[in-house]
Amino acid sequence: MAQNTDIVLTANDWTLLTDGDVSRITFQNRGEYHILIKGTINTTKPTNDDGSVRYNPGQGELNTLLSDLFPGITAVRVWAFSPKKLEVMVSHL
Repeated sequence: MAQNTDIVLTANDWTLLTDGDVSRITFQNRGEYHILIKGTINTTKPTNDDGSVRYNPGQGELNTLLSDLFPGITAVRVWAFSPKKLEVMVSHL
């Protein structure tokens, strides 16, 4: 399902950014602290940060293929983690 919204991350927990299987994503860290982004092959919540990518405040991706972000897996879902509560803009088809 397509979405274009802001999602509030709960501190110290993985938050699902995608509301369906996707192949491309746009997102931006709107907070004042770094976030970790992790792709998964299904809706199972990650249990660690292995294979995640760090994005500092203001950083993100623009219409980027998940296969380019996570070439080692066939990711279809994207999760975000932050030690602080903050907001992430996310858009995908």
